[in-house]
Amino acid sequence: MNKPKISVIILSWNRKDDTLETIDSLARSNSDGFEFEIMVVDNGSTDGSAEAIKKLKIHNLKLIINRENLGFAEGNNIGMKDALKRGFDYIALLNDDTFVDEDLVKNILQEHRRYPGAGAISAKIYFAKDFEFKDKYQKEDLGKVIWYAGGDIDWANIYGSNHGVDEVDKGQFDKAKETDFATGCFVMYKAKALKEVGFYDKRYFAYMEDADHAQRLKKCGWKVLYSPKGWLWHKVSQSSGIGSELNDYFLTRNRMIFGMKYASLRTKFALFRESIKLLFKGRKWQKIGVRDFYLGRWGKGSWGKK
Repeated sequence: MNKPKISVIILSWNRKDDTLETIDSLARSNSDGFEFEIMVVDNGSTDGSAEAIKKLKIHNLKLIINRENLGFAEGNNIGMKDALKRGFDYIALLNDDTFVDEDLVKNILQEHRRYPGAGAISAKIYFAKDFEFKDKYQKEDLGKVIWYAGGDIDWANIYGSNHGVDEVDKGQFDKAKETDFATGCFVMYKAKALKEVGFYDKRYFAYMEDADHAQRLKKCGWKVLYSPKGWLWHKVSQSSGIGSELNDYFLTRNRMIFGMKYASLRTKFALFRESIKLLFKGRKWQKIGVRDFYLGRWGKGSWGKK
């Protein structure tokens, strides 16, 4: 019987040192019972990331170089399409600012075998030490503070939230469960599901593309699961969080894209009213985000002219 083949895609953009650490961590994975490659898609980095990756002597490492930053959605799409063409059975996405447990890939593959109806399975994700949002933890808790253990979409307001965020792991999220979205920080897709459903909607560029994809998977009858059997650590960025210009622009515009596509009529009307209010009273990049939604400026949109 042929071993299943897994491609793990790391989308890299101007985080050379973090990316190299992520690659090194993933290269140490336990690959008993399956074959896997590490595919790095460099998204137009200007910090020497691609040159540094080329020097690595890792036999199962593949590098794709994009000439420009195509965004999280389309950058990952390029990798997923390439892996699918080459016959991989499973395709995983992994952020370039993470490091993983050596059994992460193996354990999530086992979960796919356990749940054949799952099109996407995510894992338990912790804050990397010293990247926690709140300075309230005991020293022994660092590295055990949860960032993601499944997620919910607030359908009345069109916001996504991670289960367990800021909680110290004490086993409270140790059961596999269906989830509203599988975070693009780490998710493993079944190739068969991607062939049926397609890839990320590149209109989003960044934020909510994973939630959109999860809804499409579900509409086609696939389950989207969170599993505690695999885990990793994330150097969560605080520079692009709530209130940042990046967040203001993409989250404002993309909530409109997502909500007008999937929400109830009542919520769509509420989003419309909110958008009019933001046009007059919002912050600069919230106003631009609303304007670009109504003008159909997708992808990088006006952010590319910043």
